[in-house]
Amino acid sequence: MLRPDQAVLVFDSGLGGLTVLREIALLRPDLRLIYAADDAAFPYGPWGDEALAERVVGVVAELIERLDPALVVIACNTASTLALPALRARFSIPFVGTVPAIKPACERSATKRVSVLATPGTVKRDYTQDLVRQFAAGCDVTLVGSHRLASLAEAALHGDAVEDATIAAEIQPCFVDGGGRTDTVVLACTHYPLILDRLVKAAPWPVDWIDPAEAIARRASSLIAERSAPIGLPIEAYFTSGKHPTPTLVQSLRRFDVIAAPMEPTKLSV
Repeated sequence: MLRPDQAVLVFDSGLGGLTVLREIALLRPDLRLIYAADDAAFPYGPWGDEALAERVVGVVAELIERLDPALVVIACNTASTLALPALRARFSIPFVGTVPAIKPACERSATKRVSVLATPGTVKRDYTQDLVRQFAAGCDVTLVGSHRLASLAEAALHGDAVEDATIAAEIQPCFVDGGGRTDTVVLACTHYPLILDRLVKAAPWPVDWIDPAEAIARRASSLIAERSAPIGLPIEAYFTSGKHPTPTLVQSLRRFDVIAAPMEPTKLSV
């Protein structure tokens, strides 16, 4: 039973999970929501799998101890594939993970040419390769591991200048023109929808961009009973570094109806 003070915790390496948080808030205004960004360890890309799994499990465990959520959404493909089994074994509360939306993308593609825009870590993992084998359904699937796009999205929300040409270069490999053009691109990192307008602008031709946030929100909602009325509380965001966001980031957070909350740095060092 969900206590009145209990919340749903949305966790990500940085700000990408805000796209998932927004969908949960739209779907379930009765829920108290909390956001947590592991900015002390961002980006996750350079981390080795074993070290990152240990990091995510440790940080999420500490957040659970501090915040006592009813449910945790891991709004990160990399963290989900590496840490969810250990988290589910350790805690009795439900967890909702994030996986590349390859199945719905291939079902919707008219040209049967789909690209998966992800981080290099997500692209290389067997889990992603297995999804392609299971759900490609006759589609030609191109896996594109962008080294910079998550950091560029993060920088944009911090108010840093990000050139259109830089974004275009990161997404260019997604667009294959031969035997049918790419018509569908899976956004397999929750950071990417943060700059969807920039992606659309940089694309050489129109495509269907598949954002998994709505599906993640529906799954989270299905696991939590509804309250009788909207909760009416602000959404608080916590940062594992303990640093207070800059004024520009504070303004960006307000776009998601989120306010920064003070928190001591997490015990785990980077």
